[in-house]
Amino acid sequence: MLYKRLLLCIGLLYFLLVAITAQAQTQTKFNWVDSRAHSGDFPLVAKKQPAPIVVAAEDFKVVEIAAQDLAQDINRVTGHKPLIVSTNQNALQDLKTPAVFIGTLGRSPFIDNLVATGKLDVSELRGKWESFLITVVEQPHAGMKRALVIVGSDRRGTAYGVYELSQAIGVSPWYWWADVVPEKKPALYVSAGMRQFGPPSVKYRGIFINDEGWGIHQWAAKTFEPENGGIGPKTYQKMFELMLRLKANTLWPAMHPVTKPFNDFPQHAQLADDYAIVMGSSHAEPMLRNNVGEWKLPHEHYNYLSHRTQVQGYWEARMQTNGKFENIYTMGMRGIHDSYMQGPRNDAERIELLQKIFTDQRTLIKKYTQQPVEQVPQMFCAYKEVLGLYRQGLHVPDDITIVWPDDNFGYMRNFANAEERNRAGGFGVYYHLSYLGAPMAYLWLNTTPPALIWQEMHKSYAMGADRIWIANVGDLKPAEIGTELFLQMAWDINRWQLHNQQDFLRTWAAREFGDKYATEIAGLMRDYYQLNYQRKPEHLQWWLPRSSPRLSDLNATERSERIEAFQQLRSRTEQLRKKISDAKQYAFLQLVSYPINGSALANIRFLQGERGNKTAALAADAQLNEETALWSNWLVDGKWKHFMAVEPASSEWDKYRIAPWEMPKAPPHHTANTESVTSAKTQKPRYSFALEAENFSRKLDRSGTGWQVVAGLGRTGKGAVALYPVTAPASNIDKLPQQAPRLEYDVNFPKTGTVTLHFYLIPTHPLSGNKLRFAVALNNRPAQLVELDVNDGSTEWAQGVLNATRVVSSNMEVTTASQTGTQTLQVYAVDAGVVLDKIVVDIDGLPASYLGLPEE
Repeated sequence: MLYKRLLLCIGLLYFLLVAITAQAQTQTKFNWVDSRAHSGDFPLVAKKQPAPIVVAAEDFKVVEIAAQDLAQDINRVTGHKPLIVSTNQNALQDLKTPAVFIGTLGRSPFIDNLVATGKLDVSELRGKWESFLITVVEQPHAGMKRALVIVGSDRRGTAYGVYELSQAIGVSPWYWWADVVPEKKPALYVSAGMRQFGPPSVKYRGIFINDEGWGIHQWAAKTFEPENGGIGPKTYQKMFELMLRLKANTLWPAMHPVTKPFNDFPQHAQLADDYAIVMGSSHAEPMLRNNVGEWKLPHEHYNYLSHRTQVQGYWEARMQTNGKFENIYTMGMRGIHDSYMQGPRNDAERIELLQKIFTDQRTLIKKYTQQPVEQVPQMFCAYKEVLGLYRQGLHVPDDITIVWPDDNFGYMRNFANAEERNRAGGFGVYYHLSYLGAPMAYLWLNTTPPALIWQEMHKSYAMGADRIWIANVGDLKPAEIGTELFLQMAWDINRWQLHNQQDFLRTWAAREFGDKYATEIAGLMRDYYQLNYQRKPEHLQWWLPRSSPRLSDLNATERSERIEAFQQLRSRTEQLRKKISDAKQYAFLQLVSYPINGSALANIRFLQGERGNKTAALAADAQLNEETALWSNWLVDGKWKHFMAVEPASSEWDKYRIAPWEMPKAPPHHTANTESVTSAKTQKPRYSFALEAENFSRKLDRSGTGWQVVAGLGRTGKGAVALYPVTAPASNIDKLPQQAPRLEYDVNFPKTGTVTLHFYLIPTHPLSGNKLRFAVALNNRPAQLVELDVNDGSTEWAQGVLNATRVVSSNMEVTTASQTGTQTLQVYAVDAGVVLDKIVVDIDGLPASYLGLPEE
């Protein structure tokens, strides 16, 4: 017994030491800048004296820009701005005080000298893409005791290293775009040791400014740079800086008719190159051309069959001006805007013509870049109808990156199979955090749950999409949270995994608002995302645009519960706002309180209107307008005036957008969707019960594959369940009990007979084929295959993405009643890609509205 106790104590001590070591490693990794000095630290700012920042005159322009920003960041935190020294190796010998050396391998003589003299080891850095290290070097040269060295493998790597230090001292990447004021500190010390970062998981990582007519364009035109009439060099300069701080490198610029084309400003291409930003263009804009603003001939002439010479000359002119810069060329051709290609009469003709267009475009690229065309970054975006062409056999040259799109609502439409993943050009993703289009747009608030972004991006990366990631961020604000998670994953896919992806919000909140309230803020935002995932605030009408109005599918109880949930969320937010420091109030409104209050008030006015409660509905409407007016009347002394408006912000594109809210003229009356249904919480005439998918009784994994809970994903409960790893092969349907991972739920049936199981799935797309498949059994009886045909683009799909759920049903025979005993419901995995949110066990039959289905 004593021996066993001794072993137990040793074991406990071991795990304690492991935990302490892990904690120390975490602190070393993330808390390597302190306001207190420790032995061996580098004094970035000590005794009110900032260390000078040294850059080489021969280095890249972006290095100089980053150094200037670092000096400003140090001043923001400490009130002391470092001197920037642009010098050569000989003049550097006169500098004796500890200094910050910033440079790119091969472009910085004093960095290269440290390497040559053995004082700096860059063996793990040399030749890598966008990588950097930050380290303290002792005795860098005679007379200098210590230096902090930031060295990049290339120009962006160096810049990323500089902005990494800025984050470490407490400056948020969103310090300007969301007015996150850093905490003031009297001193800054960088701990000794080497910190190495990169290469990134995804080679090209960026954003698309899109559908900008009522947000960022209005603000730029009327507030920030009216002299340029909209988005111009001042806006892009701020945007490029933000991208570097987020370790992004690629931009698709704004391209709607209200915005001047990017290249209408001659300085734009050079400005992008100064910031080392790779320029691209959207899925509908080949060869860096903005068709809606730059094609000056009749629209019908944008036809490669009938006007090849004119179209080719149009592309060539852009290659002449921009071919010398670092670009990613969008290949192929669609219509002037987001539409079908003109000319061909059917898909076979479209495929034949596209392959000719590839050849002609690549000839131009080779001519004007003076490089082998196979080495010039190119992408083909299989967006909307173009994906159908690829699936029918369109051949894309092997070195071109194929970019898969989502379905515009955050669910990826396609994934490369094992054979395709051998392509030299690889694959990428085009993902929406904002969208203008059918069945309904969402342009106002960012309500895509971080857990969904994580789920879809993790899945895409695992299936080979690691070359280009572009997020459509709309107006950029207020998509800050989603944009950051997307880009963090693109930089380091391993940072957020299944076990810790829910920590993202707390980590983000701690950086922006401090540790004290980080957990509370993260909790508010999780509830915000879940409530709005059930129905986005831009979708608060249950009829499609330009169709006859109808009532929502919510019954009286559901309306009351939703109103109460939003009211409680608002109350918690207001209580926390009063605790937030004055310096953080502007950021809190933009990042937390306005999204929460805006979505809450939009729901309350709509639902109270359906109730016929005119006073409450009109009060919520007035409050929403007051909250929105804060952007112009209070926020940062008018800095963001004209940026924010409640959806619909204009009458444009009304065929895709929610109608302006009006108080219903008479109290509505519900019919079928008011029928009573028994749930787990109430006793009503019909009997059914719901099982949250994550609340399984047991689960059985097979060969390292199993159902796992994705926390924060789903319309209800604490999460949804999906199969991991996503690369797991399909299970053999004939051998499910022996081979397939399964979930088990203990259930009770009050009577025998036929019951219907309604499975609520997150509306994802299959990893292959067009069906989501799994199987179900009761008490180890033979399993029944359950299949949902996604029917991408159909009415059923449209209602599914608006409701954030697809329902598939299966009948099952219950042969034994179990008022006193327990039976086991088993759910078998067949294909990875299925995400199960909830199971409703229907004993007596439920109305269609309860299932989120259209009435008969």
